[in-house]
Amino acid sequence: MQLTVEKNFEQTKEDKKVPSTYSRTNPFQARVLENINLNGAGSSKETRHIELSLKESGLSYNPGDCLGIIPENDPELVAALLDEMKWDAQEAVTINKQGDTLPLKEALTTHFEITLLTKKVLQLAAALTENEELQRLVSVEKVAQLKEYIDGRDFLDLLRDFGPWNATAQEIVSLLRKMPPRLYSIASSFTANPGEVHLTIGAVRYTAHGRDRKGVCSVLCSERLHEGDTIPVFIQQNKHFNLPDSEDTDIIMVGPGTGIAPFRSFIQERAMNRGKGRAWLFYGDQHSATDFLYQNELEKYQKDGVLTKLDAAFSRDSDQKVYVQHKMLENSKELFEWLEKGAYFYICGDKQYMAKDVHNTLIDVIEKEGVMTREAAEAYLNDLQKQKRYQRDVY
Repeated sequence: MQLTVEKNFEQTKEDKKVPSTYSRTNPFQARVLENINLNGAGSSKETRHIELSLKESGLSYNPGDCLGIIPENDPELVAALLDEMKWDAQEAVTINKQGDTLPLKEALTTHFEITLLTKKVLQLAAALTENEELQRLVSVEKVAQLKEYIDGRDFLDLLRDFGPWNATAQEIVSLLRKMPPRLYSIASSFTANPGEVHLTIGAVRYTAHGRDRKGVCSVLCSERLHEGDTIPVFIQQNKHFNLPDSEDTDIIMVGPGTGIAPFRSFIQERAMNRGKGRAWLFYGDQHSATDFLYQNELEKYQKDGVLTKLDAAFSRDSDQKVYVQHKMLENSKELFEWLEKGAYFYICGDKQYMAKDVHNTLIDVIEKEGVMTREAAEAYLNDLQKQKRYQRDVY
C-alpha cells in the first residue's frame, strides 16, 4: 500500500473552508476508493483497510476523530426473520412517531436494530405471546436469567424461542429500536489525505447459542462493500483524544490490533508537520507474519525519523504470550524518562482487557522508575490525566 503523506497540503486548507451540511441525521454517501484485507494468508483475523472519498462533502476531521457509519443488516438474517414469521416482505410498516412507513423488508434491512436484544424489548414482547417461559423470564425475580438470555442472542432467537405470537408484523417490529450508527476511529490524517477518510475495521464473526453471528457493520464492510459502492457516513468529533497542541511534544502510543487506527492518523499528521516531537508506538497482535497491520508504512516512518521507536509484541509467536504491556516493562526506564520530559501517553483498543492491563502496567512503571509508593504512582497518573497527557480511546 502506498504511503499517502505527500498529497497536496494547500488542497487541505481549501477543503476545510467548505461548510458542510452533512451530519449524523443527514449522512454523506461516501464512495469506496479501496477495500483490502490487511491480514496475510493463514491469519485467523480479517482486518479491512477502507478508503472513502469525502470529495464535495465539505467534511473534514482532526486526528483522533471518529467516522460514523449507518449500516444495513445482513440480508440473510432479514430473510430468516421474514421466513420464520411468514411475513409479507412488501407490507408497509410504520417506523417512527412521525408516521413514516417502509416496506417490511426494507425496514428490517435499513431502519431497525435486529442483532441485539434488551431487557425492555423482552418485557414488551411478553405482552404479545402467551409463552409461559417468557413470562417467567421477565418476572422481577429472574433478573440474572434474563441478562444471561439476552447475551449473544438476537431478534430471530426471540421470535423462535417464545412463540406462537399473537401479534401483527407492525406490533412486533414496534418493539425494535432504531439502528444506531457504528463509530470507528479514523485511520488517516486529513492533512495528508485531503478529500479522503481511511478506516481500519476488524470483521467480527463468532458462534453463540448454536448459530453463526456477524457484526452488523464490520461484516457489511468485509463482505458486501466494494470499490465504487457508497455508504452513509458522518464525522464524530472526539474532543478527548487529540494530539498535543505543540508538534514539539513527545507522544507515546499503545494500539494493538485495530487500535492502531488513530495512531496511523497521528503519525501521518506528524509526518506532514515535521515538528521536533518524538513518537513511540507500541503495537501488538497474534502473529508477526500475518497480523502486523501497516508494517511497511510504519517501518518507513521509522526509517524517515517520523516514528522514533516502534516496539511490536506478537502473542502467538512464542511459547510465552507477549503483549504490549510486556514491551512497556522491558522499556520502563526510557518510558518514564519520556513522561518526565512531558510526553503524552495514549491508549486505543479493547476496554475490557488490554486497556486495564496497560493502565496497571503504566502505574507499575511509574512506581518502579519513579521510586514511589503505589498510591503516589496512581496520583502521578491521575495528574497526567488532568493535564490531558493521558488519553484513552477504548471500546
